[in-house]
Formats: sequence, structure tokens, C-alpha cells
Amino acid sequence: MASSELYHVKQQFYLGAYKSLIGLSLPDPSSPDYIPTLVYQARAHLALNDPAAVASLVPAASENVSVKAVSALARYVSAADSAKQEAALEELRDLAVEIEGEDVEGTEHDKLSVRVLAGTAFARAGEIEEALETLFAETEDLEAVAVIVQIYLSINRTDRAKKEFDRAKQWAEDDLLLQLIESSIGLVAAKDGYSNPNSFYTEQLGNPSLSSPHILTARGVTRILRNEIPEAKSDLEESLEQQKADAETLAAFVVAAGIESKRGEADELWARLQTEHPAHPLVLDVAQKAALFDESAAKFTVPPLAVAAAA
Repeated sequence: MASSELYHVKQQFYLGAYKSLIGLSLPDPSSPDYIPTLVYQARAHLALNDPAAVASLVPAASENVSVKAVSALARYVSAADSAKQEAALEELRDLAVEIEGEDVEGTEHDKLSVRVLAGTAFARAGEIEEALETLFAETEDLEAVAVIVQIYLSINRTDRAKKEFDRAKQWAEDDLLLQLIESSIGLVAAKDGYSNPNSFYTEQLGNPSLSSPHILTARGVTRILRNEIPEAKSDLEESLEQQKADAETLAAFVVAAGIESKRGEADELWARLQTEHPAHPLVLDVAQKAALFDESAAKFTVPPLAVAAAA
């Protein structure tokens, strides 16, 4: 069973309180909580799109498999070209094989972390089948289930995501991560007016020990889906105050302003999203559709206007 300190670390990570998490002091290196806390802090830096911080955080000489895995994931995220990305993926593949052996530096939790970190990298690389195989179907590691569910949701397989969640309920305790998984599925499945995710996010935001712009953004998106636009914008604005450069919050704000038909505000936010996050899926999708429109329009010949005959 995890200590109360490690439970708090996990809670911060699961709920996206990344800045709070990286601000925590690391336990003594002799503590069993040291490596898990170190890895969660490294993952928090990656979630904040700061892979460079991982290199300065983790001990370069560590042979622990989970430390090596999170370092490899950081190198994948920061890689400037495909060759460096592939090298990082190969290292993660090697680690996924290594943990099957007996002579491994790391606990069972560390080995499970390797699967989660490697599976995350493979999913980001578009290697969906390899990611799912690495995460291991029928696993009883709830973090792996959470990533599996996110993968299925990302490829519009809500049925498979729901199946994984139902299976996990048979063996997992009704803890925070299980509720978070259920809320993620509820957002995509649009069940009961999004009441479950709305209640879950509101409950977490009422926690005085938690400060998470991620949860604020999640509730803001939920409120957009519930057509509660002023309330959604309030959540998103508060989230941006805490984390000004967050792409997902800014993208959601663009959508909310557009629905509210505030053209000037929406245009300003859209220009900012294009400038600050040119590779965001929303920016790329709109650009692709604009190009398709221009291509179709170029093929259309406008007939001449009819001219009335002179009397």
C-alpha cells in the first residue's frame, strides 16, 4: 500500500495539478517513495511541455528501469528529428523487454511504470497496436487502464473504452483514478447530459488542497457541451490565469467565444491559438478544411450574370 505522501503525489498527478506536484520536495533517496515521486514529477514536467527539466531532475547514472523509461520519453518528446524519436522509442522497446527478465533494478511498481511510459510514447507516435500490446490487455494496473481508455477514446472506440472500464471495476477499488476514467468516457459518450463528469470535476474543484487548471479546463469543456457558455468561459478564463500558455484551454475558449457569437473575441483568441500553438489539432484541422474549400472553389466556374435586354 502506498504511503499517504505518495498517495498525495498520485492525486496531484492524476488531477493535473502539475505545478503543485513539481513544487513538492523529493523524499530522501533511501525512501521507497523516492523513485515513484521522482518519476511522477518528471511526468508532470512533460505534461507541462518542459522535457528539458526532466534531464536536470533525474539522476543520469540511475539504472532504475522507470527512471530510464521517463528519461527516454522526455528524449522522444524533445526530439528534433525522426531519427532521434526512433532512437528513444527503441530504448523504450528494449526496456519493455528488459522488465520481463529477473535481473531488473526496480520494484513491481517501477516495471508497471515502464509499460505506461512506453505505451504513452507509442500512442503519441501513432503506433496504436504496439501501445496497446505494451500496456497489456487484461492488465490489473489502473494507470495502464487509464492510458488504454484514452487511446480508445482517441480513435473513437468508446465501446472498447467502456469495456475496459467495466472490466476494471471488477477488481479495482473505487478510487480517484477510476472515477477520472469514468468521467473521461462520460465526456465522449454524452450520457445523461454529461452529469457524471460535471459532478466529478465540480467535486474535485471543491478540494481546498488542490489547485488544478487542468480540472478547471475539463469542467469548462463539460459546460460547453452542456451549453452553459458563460459558466464555461468563467472556468476557462480562471484556468488561463493559472496557466497562460495551455493550448487546450485556449482552444476551448475559442470554441466558447464562437458559440457565444462574439466574433471579435473569437477572432482574437483564434489568432493567438494559431500563433502560439500552430501544431494544435484544431489549428491543423481548420487549415486542412480551408485548403479543401479553396481547392473545391477553384474548380467551380461562376456563370455570367444575366443582363436584362434593353427596352
